[in-house]
Amino acid sequence: MNPPPLLAAQGLAFSRNDEPVFGPLDLHIDAGEALLVQGDNGAGKTTLLRVLAGLLRADAGQVQIDGRPAGHTERAQFVAYLSHLPALKADLGALENLDFLCGLHGRRARQMPGNALAIVGLAGHEDTLVRQLSAGQKRRLALARIWLSPAPLWLLDEPYANLDLDGINLVNRMISAHLRSGGAALVTTHGAYAAPPVQTRLLRLARAGSAA
Repeated sequence: MNPPPLLAAQGLAFSRNDEPVFGPLDLHIDAGEALLVQGDNGAGKTTLLRVLAGLLRADAGQVQIDGRPAGHTERAQFVAYLSHLPALKADLGALENLDFLCGLHGRRARQMPGNALAIVGLAGHEDTLVRQLSAGQKRRLALARIWLSPAPLWLLDEPYANLDLDGINLVNRMISAHLRSGGAALVTTHGAYAAPPVQTRLLRLARAGSAA
């Protein structure tokens, strides 16, 4: 018997001020797979991720994680969410931020915050305050947080934003390694950069709230 998808949604829909943002749509993501969500600005990509992460309540449909209804416990155990905002404390250093977040969310086995900083190209910035980092460096630090998370399902909202070509390649390598270890990723983008060399399916969101 095949294992259930890490994430599955059926008939999922969301409206704002009685105007449909997306849906109804069905999707699923299996272990070892990436789902690429594309669409123009305003198509509902960020809203979809916020619904899947449990930050917004859907108007219709259901979400399952690892075959179970997606409640707070399931999301806390299985989901790591990268949003547009870095979700970092500006007056703490880079390493302090990662230590704090590992204490809050747990840490991937055999991975340490200092090593994660090196992986994302921030070695030497351990004590640099987040407010002193550039936008690209903050993005790299947020990626280090995701890398350290023990959650198998990554929800990545525009992970290539504010990154140069080296940073884009870094994201692709991280996604590839995560999928090889049995994880899965849902990645939103309105550009052409999100093409990690992994098993990938495409979901296209349109402004009218329909999916292709």
